[in-house]
Amino acid sequence: MVHDEQLRCLVKEACGHQPGSPQRQKLLTQIIRLTASRLWRESTPYYQDALQQTWLYFCRNVCEGLTGQIYDPTHGSVITWLNAYLKRRLQDFYLNQNREQATIVPLRIHQSTSGGTSETIDPVDNLPASPQAPPILENLEIWARTDSDGELRATHIKGHPDVNCQVLILKRLPPEVSWRELSEEFGLSIPTLSSFYQRQCLPRLRKFAELEGLL
Repeated sequence: MVHDEQLRCLVKEACGHQPGSPQRQKLLTQIIRLTASRLWRESTPYYQDALQQTWLYFCRNVCEGLTGQIYDPTHGSVITWLNAYLKRRLQDFYLNQNREQATIVPLRIHQSTSGGTSETIDPVDNLPASPQAPPILENLEIWARTDSDGELRATHIKGHPDVNCQVLILKRLPPEVSWRELSEEFGLSIPTLSSFYQRQCLPRLRKFAELEGLL
């Protein structure tokens, strides 16, 4: 098991690199992998949503504090910090669910169709999705950054393991980095990068979006 001191060192090293740089992304991904098994777990239906929000919070606040309090190592370990946030999100989901159950009265409406048959409609089916659901882009970012099976990192341009689907997908998520900038950064032509992205990265991105019901 990784020690808190090791994690603290990795965080310090990650924050020493520029935001959005491949070096920082690589280290943040490493920290996510090392901490995942030590986070609070429970078998509630909204746990995965809360966990995704926690990873996004981590990526945005561990170095810069973009959407919340910046991580302060003097106040505790990364695990403690993430668990505190995760439990708050779980509590939010729990309270929201209870509030919805208290206000929604099961109601079935029998509606006659033009053919004379009776159709049962459940108004709950027509309710908008809970506002707590993470936005599509956040889901995509977390999926690409965690790369749980390592497939995105393993799929790279021949001879350039650093130019892989994980890096390119993260770079192309809004606000996207232009192909010209990526060409200069990696020393590869725009057609080479673009063609690889279209052939290898987009199908994987599309497959994830379909599985998540985003497409």
